[in-house]
Amino acid sequence: MVLVAPSILSADFGRLEEEVHKVEEAGADYLHLDIMDGHFVPNITFGPQVVKFLRKKSKLIFDVHLMIKKPENFIPVFRDAGADIITVHVEACPHLHRIIQNIKQLNCRCAVALNPATPLEAIKWVLNDLDMVLIMTVNPGFGGQDFIPNMIDKIQQLRKMIDERNVSNEILIEVDGGITPANASKIVEAGADVLVAGSSIFGADDPSAMVKFFKGITTGV
Repeated sequence: MVLVAPSILSADFGRLEEEVHKVEEAGADYLHLDIMDGHFVPNITFGPQVVKFLRKKSKLIFDVHLMIKKPENFIPVFRDAGADIITVHVEACPHLHRIIQNIKQLNCRCAVALNPATPLEAIKWVLNDLDMVLIMTVNPGFGGQDFIPNMIDKIQQLRKMIDERNVSNEILIEVDGGITPANASKIVEAGADVLVAGSSIFGADDPSAMVKFFKGITTGV
């Protein structure tokens, strides 16, 4: 079953609680929270206070995506704020294995994100320690970008890599960037388990219907 993670990056922050309730009631599985610092990516979003506020208002799994420099300095803060999954970027973590262990020691699920130009080889030696891998299918920093087509091949290669590892723990593939009703089926067929969608959901006339559309996608297997 496809899991759906609406990204509040594209939500109306003047009605944020209402927007989150709407997608939660529609059956969203995760709430994707993009944390940007203006250094690792060319944009600034919000910090742990917003996560903490929403944690009191929602029972969704909080999927906190740290697009920041030195994420290790903020992992405990976001865990305390209510993160269930913490995603760090391989490009921001020179000591990636240590950071993964730090996240797990906080009893938090751990994911690693890869920018479009970063090869899968970068996570080969930590793959067995992960709960999820996030494939960025746009260059991170701004919502509303177009999906990069050759990322389909990257998703397929990651699916093969995970399947061939034959590990006991389930490793989900999450895809974030430019996901629309027109390309979502192809992305799922390539091997995605979790779809992150911002503008496609919160920019729709009926965000609830869009969540249900994405959740209705099947692999055909």
